[in-house]
Amino acid sequence: MTGLSQLVKAYDVRGVVPDQWDEGLAELFGAAFVTVTQADTIVIGYDMRPSSPGLSRAFARGAAALGTSVTEIGLCSTDELYFASGRLDMPGAMFTASHNPAQYNGIKMCRAGAAPVGEDTGLAEIRALVEGWADNGAPEPVAVPGSITQRDVLADYAGYLRHLVDLSGIRPLKVVVDAGNGMGGHTVPTVFDGLPVDLVPMYFELDGTFPNHEANPLDPKNLVDLQARVIAEGADIGLAFDGDADRCFVIDERGEPVSPSAVTALVAARELAKHPGSTIIHNLITSWSVPEVVKEHGGIPVRTRVGHSFIKQEMARTGAVFGGEHSAHYYFRDFFNADTGMLAALHVLAALGHQDGTVSELVAAYDRYAASGEINSTVADQANRTAAVRAAYRDRPGAAVDDLDGLTVATADWWFNLRASNTEPLLRLNVEAPDSDTVARIRDEVLAIVRA
Repeated sequence: MTGLSQLVKAYDVRGVVPDQWDEGLAELFGAAFVTVTQADTIVIGYDMRPSSPGLSRAFARGAAALGTSVTEIGLCSTDELYFASGRLDMPGAMFTASHNPAQYNGIKMCRAGAAPVGEDTGLAEIRALVEGWADNGAPEPVAVPGSITQRDVLADYAGYLRHLVDLSGIRPLKVVVDAGNGMGGHTVPTVFDGLPVDLVPMYFELDGTFPNHEANPLDPKNLVDLQARVIAEGADIGLAFDGDADRCFVIDERGEPVSPSAVTALVAARELAKHPGSTIIHNLITSWSVPEVVKEHGGIPVRTRVGHSFIKQEMARTGAVFGGEHSAHYYFRDFFNADTGMLAALHVLAALGHQDGTVSELVAAYDRYAASGEINSTVADQANRTAAVRAAYRDRPGAAVDDLDGLTVATADWWFNLRASNTEPLLRLNVEAPDSDTVARIRDEVLAIVRA
């Protein structure tokens, strides 16, 4: 069986349909998933991509053929699937390719209680089974297949999120939301229903061909429409969701993006007010401001690798109340240690609505440094270029070097991280310093070596 090495990633399954995978392969993944998780029951959801319903149903057939009962929740966001997995205590599978272009699709899988399934926690075994069955024939179905039933959990999901954030008494807010034709268009109306919010929807029509822009708010060009609309509407805030609506990006009243690190620090401070002395997880690319704010509010910051499976494992290990990443993934202990952009958005709305200032004023205390953002360089030999950067900085006075995730070099005045992509011949650079001139200097120094 060829092609699965390109299809099965470190955290999920993702590839082009039908070139790299199809409903026949999805059926094998369903059988492999229930074999590895030893599940009697599972829950499945899917996004708005044209291929999602068929792939999802094929996965359900593969699971049911081995005797597992399947609950289908239909169209949903990824965090809605995590909610269902946590609330129903079932392993789950979400059919989505997140922010990838329309021709892609994938599967995000979790164990009961929304515990992650990654390369080291079951995904490698699932891949091995699928490869074997693809070469030698599908597993023999059991005599009595499992049932396949449908259940709508959207209202329960919305109610659960609203239960976790005190939105009582907030002032009226004008909120522009860009769903990017993704699943935010499905979840936002129900979650926001009844709030004192004048909702201005953008691209709420579910359309997995993404006719307006890619559903990837991490790319600045996909925020342009929202930024302009916030200004035109005189809105208090803008929110942008990615395709499967598990990430949320914030735009302030001036149309300027708010750093996900600032959102992480803000939410961390709110969670520490409810749970004094708790642990907060942050990945190594989040701003220095995050551990600073956590300590100032009496919490314990824990630095970890990039990626949801690492964050979730650390959340479980440490009992952390909250975790945040530079990519706008936000994780909550009260949400089964899973990531939910919607819950983070509600925290920001609550913080904004319970005071009279603007978003820019609200986040100013949490946005303390200049940053480069993630800069990608295409390189033929990632290890060689990384080694060259290490050699250039390891003996620099006052510099500390660590290898937690890629190469991080830090001094009292600046830090940078250089990480290799798991799926492309890229090196990703992030730089932070107190001022933009220092960021530019370090950025240019490192890129000169990377791109030599």
